Amino acid sequence: MTSVSEVGSLPKTKKPSDSAFKQQRLPAWQPILTAGTVLPTFFVIGIAFIPVGVGLLYFSDQVKEYILDYTDCNSTNIFRAKGMPIKCADVIAQNHSQPCYCKLNFTLPSDFSGKIYMYYGLTNFYQNHRRYVKSRDDNQLLGKISNVVSGDCEPFAYDGDKPIVPCGAIANSLFSDELKLYSIKHDIDVPLLKTGIAWPSDKNIKFRNPEGNLTKVFQNFTKPKNWTKHIYDLDIKNESNNGFQNEDLIVWMRTAALPTFRKLYRRVNHTADGFTEGLLAGNYTLTVNYTYPVSAFDGRKRMILSTTSLLGGKNPFLGIAYIVVGCICLLLGITLLIIHIKCSKSKLM
Repeated sequence: MTSVSEVGSLPKTKKPSDSAFKQQRLPAWQPILTAGTVLPTFFVIGIAFIPVGVGLLYFSDQVKEYILDYTDCNSTNIFRAKGMPIKCADVIAQNHSQPCYCKLNFTLPSDFSGKIYMYYGLTNFYQNHRRYVKSRDDNQLLGKISNVVSGDCEPFAYDGDKPIVPCGAIANSLFSDELKLYSIKHDIDVPLLKTGIAWPSDKNIKFRNPEGNLTKVFQNFTKPKNWTKHIYDLDIKNESNNGFQNEDLIVWMRTAALPTFRKLYRRVNHTADGFTEGLLAGNYTLTVNYTYPVSAFDGRKRMILSTTSLLGGKNPFLGIAYIVVGCICLLLGITLLIIHIKCSKSKLM
């Protein structure tokens, strides 16, 4: 007989316990792919996806867009010797603090009915870069500001001894061009709204202002290096749209996934006389306070006017993708059906 002391000294076994889970005896189901299951699946997917894709393309085509590239527009307030025009891009490349204005005339070929949105578009701007995406301090954006700034914001964390608010590369590169639209037909500026352009979840949850008077709260902090205004003074006409609650800032801080992107800039105020039904076909003038440099990364800047549909803005990719997948499934289904019929006949013979 084995004593108790001998039992305690026996080596521990690594053999798993005799259970259904550890011995892999659990019941399992494995589908068996046969012609009777695969062929109907291909046909169902093909028949379902093609009409959905056609519907998505139809709604996308209902959206009207007008795109105006203003990257190389000529200055209206600065000229070369002998009155020769100079590009605003060249002006701010030489002196970023030099104000430059330009105007571009364009014509809407048809009426834009319904709600109209103005976007700005950038190309060759990689907001999806890993270090760029991380370069922010979410505690700051929640209104919890302090003299200690997140290390992710470097080298845009401090300006001298003063912490930067908001810190980071995303905030520092905030889009700063000011766009105005003038209707020649109505002889007035198109009324544009600065609010209602950010996601409600962002404005109400992710971005909060600290309590108290913003001017006093931020007096011990400094603005990002590329900014011309302080965060408490981003919108002079609407104080509630200042600080971290500024919707232009909120829209910009939601980084884009691709290097060519657009972001919502303004909404047309359809309560104003002459614009209740949208924008009528005719001549318009875009006035730009040109301050945002893109020549350093070979980028382009665009102004985009767009309507919307039941599914949002213009995006034909999803509809095309559905149609392509549906056609591929139908083609595979027909091909496999022919092979199945031929093989079945050969076996019978």
